[in-house]
Amino acid sequence: MKIAIATDHNGVIEKQTIMQKLNNYEFIDLSTDNTPIDDYPDFAFRVCQAVLDKKANLGILMCGTGIGMSIAANKVKGIRCAHCCTSEQAHLAREHNNANIIALSYKQDINELISMIHEFLTTSPSTAERHIRRVNKIINYEEGTYNEL
Repeated sequence: MKIAIATDHNGVIEKQTIMQKLNNYEFIDLSTDNTPIDDYPDFAFRVCQAVLDKKANLGILMCGTGIGMSIAANKVKGIRCAHCCTSEQAHLAREHNNANIIALSYKQDINELISMIHEFLTTSPSTAERHIRRVNKIINYEEGTYNEL
């Protein structure tokens, strides 16, 4: 499984640790050019594009809180980015929402980050009709075909 990963200037060390600890995955590091004044949307869009272009199966984003990255990523059509703070949230983001990118705060304990990422990467999307129906409503809204308002 290929995973696109990026962080802004916050979380560079944590990103490296994550890639080392989860070495059974192939990581595509899309933030090798960090500077002290870089902008998180640039890195969010890189990961989104890698997922959309199928260069990566899933994506991981980190910044100070994870919130900015998730906001930027969710502006990209076809992306369902979940800002997660717990392993349970990471699991449910994949299982119920078929999230294709996880956004995290680099400030969390590194073992918690690794646990959340592991949960996200190893959970399959639900095949339950209600979950598929709900995700399809989001996709339909993006496509301009949602007509239930």
